[in-house]
Amino acid sequence: MDPRELRHSFVSLLSSSGLHIEDISHLVGHASTRVTEQVYRKELRPMLTKGARAMDAIFDGPEGDSGPQLGLPRSV
Repeated sequence: MDPRELRHSFVSLLSSSGLHIEDISHLVGHASTRVTEQVYRKELRPMLTKGARAMDAIFDGPEGDSGPQLGLPRSV
């Protein structure tokens, strides 16, 4: 395994453990998350997918209705 493969494995493991992209970016020495996202897009996909599912759960009601579940009455 070469250093590049080790680095990608490192990012993949951090991402799958739920570490925030800002922290991953800092650990691999990037000045911003933009570089991390561009270079390690494939490794970060599971984290982004998990975030998207969480947002879907927030905005989909129990019957598949759209809208946040804030305990407020629905408008008619």
